Amino acid sequence: KDLSRTGIPKHIVAEANRQYDEIDSIRRQMNSIRSESGDLSHLPNNVKEKQLSEGTKWCELAVRRLNRLLMQYTFPDEIARYRAGAVEMAPPSMLADIKMNESDALGGFIQSLAVGNKHISFNQIPWRAWLRTLMFWIPVILSLWIALIALSVVMHRQWADHEQLPYPIATFANSLLPQKGAARGTVFNSRLFWISAVIVLAIHLNNYTCLWFPNWIRVRTGFHFGSLAPFFPMFADKWFIFRPSLYFTVIAFAYFLAADVSLSLGVGPILFSWVAGVLISYGISLTGGGYLSLKPQTFLCFGAYFGVLLTLMYTGRHYYRTVLCRALLVPSHDKPESSAVYGARIFLVAIGIFVANLVAIGLDWQLALLYTACIVLIFLVMSRIIAETGLFFIQPYFFPCVIIWGLFGAKALGPRTMLIMFLLTTVLVIDPRESLMPFMTNSLKLLDMRKVRFGRTAVLCAVALFIGLAIALPVTLYLQYDHGADITDGWSTDNVPRMAFDNVVQVKKELIARDSLEESTALSGWNRFAHIMPNKGCLVAFIIGLGLVIAFSAGRLHFAHWPLHPVLFLVWASYPGRCFAASFLVGWFIKVMIVKYGGSGLYQRLKPLMLGMVAGDMLGGILPAIFGLIYYHITGEPPVPFYILPG
Repeated sequence: KDLSRTGIPKHIVAEANRQYDEIDSIRRQMNSIRSESGDLSHLPNNVKEKQLSEGTKWCELAVRRLNRLLMQYTFPDEIARYRAGAVEMAPPSMLADIKMNESDALGGFIQSLAVGNKHISFNQIPWRAWLRTLMFWIPVILSLWIALIALSVVMHRQWADHEQLPYPIATFANSLLPQKGAARGTVFNSRLFWISAVIVLAIHLNNYTCLWFPNWIRVRTGFHFGSLAPFFPMFADKWFIFRPSLYFTVIAFAYFLAADVSLSLGVGPILFSWVAGVLISYGISLTGGGYLSLKPQTFLCFGAYFGVLLTLMYTGRHYYRTVLCRALLVPSHDKPESSAVYGARIFLVAIGIFVANLVAIGLDWQLALLYTACIVLIFLVMSRIIAETGLFFIQPYFFPCVIIWGLFGAKALGPRTMLIMFLLTTVLVIDPRESLMPFMTNSLKLLDMRKVRFGRTAVLCAVALFIGLAIALPVTLYLQYDHGADITDGWSTDNVPRMAFDNVVQVKKELIARDSLEESTALSGWNRFAHIMPNKGCLVAFIIGLGLVIAFSAGRLHFAHWPLHPVLFLVWASYPGRCFAASFLVGWFIKVMIVKYGGSGLYQRLKPLMLGMVAGDMLGGILPAIFGLIYYHITGEPPVPFYILPG
């Protein structure tokens, strides 16, 4: 109770008192949850149990930390000094600074600073804890955003005009907009559009009603053939094969795609499931391991994406070379659009700023360039996929930090360098299903269809992002400290925050076991390249993924009736691919049958029918969301969740 009399240094006494206050604050909050008359007694029972469990763990950890702190200074010869862990290895500017007020900065972030039903004020947010890390992350994010917007402008003319990609999403959006002088889009004049839209909407509203009234008859959009699964032991992860779900938007988009593209998107996941199952029977696992671990599945995807990049660069080599020469003020015979030239210049400057930020945080410039190249590869190929297929739910399922880890080896990188890359990945590309560059790719095509100059629009888009970020950051922090962590989302609040540190701790243990930690820590710059030890299994998977895409791309270019598209290998190992496989196959079958027996005339006449399916899907998601919002404001209770697409 009075540590100043024990002879322990004053700064240790101050730290001990701070930790004790933190423990006491959490215990008082837990007592408030337990008490029937406490400020937090209104919380639902499941929330109370979760917070009490988390609070108990927190207190136990804090007590152990406090006891060790006091013991190691009371008995310095008997108690080993605390050894810095993974969190301490991270550059300070990458994390919030909780040292000044851990109880509010960290405890409030998780459990909320609000008392009872009273909301906090903006002044209660511990802004000082976030200032340092925001000064790092904001320039990183903004420079990447600007670079991706500029790159989408550069790629647009090649994809939209030279290669004539279909852009299904932009085509759908354009069909809803009125032509010049008209009051509404021509598709609204089609009876087929309204018939399909109403039918799809009715199915969704009926199924939403079933959630509130269980006795209501549900219209099934998913099917269960699980009893057949034992007869097909050669398939791995076969839930999507024997429990397929149909998504109307995917079926409609498949109708607008080339037959080889929709067929590839449908059979790809089934083919991967078969290959993985066969290899498992020989003791080879493609998918085993954690989300950010070294495994063949990740490098198969990386090889496929890299193969698409090489194909893109080859098919558009003349255009890209001309744009680059003009951007660098090198004379060229051709004259590309000025917007593409300025876009290339802005991209080079912005991506240079992004790399400089990574170097400043502690990455060698060589690794910073490699990391940046991997991020650009992800968003570039995702944009290509969405322009060519309309696949609106994409997960590349490879990560820059894991790719560099697999190619270099842990010893060549060292724990701290790996932690920096893991933290960057966690924030920037841990799950890029909603990404800026694919959005921009469709937006530029839509502007092109509407005859709007998109150079100025791209600038306005960047301004909008600046304004949006300036609003979103303080509002998000306010909501976080006012409501606390969303404990119902275990992925966001539990899994993702630990991934970087768990992986680095494991790597550090392995380096210690091999007696190479000190040597690894001392490496930097070009010296790392002399100690490269790539993972052989991952390297083989990369080569296979690359080779398959190159082979199928060459086959498609040289043979008119080549049956499959290389996009097969971009989605075959991903969760979205498995979700949508059945729907793409249905859409492919519908299109093939219509073209075969009805000809191109019938195919054109049925396009409004497919557009109506997309519109009905959208309304089927919007109307329940509006109802749920009204229900929450009236009752204060969360509405029943309803999904029309996979999450």
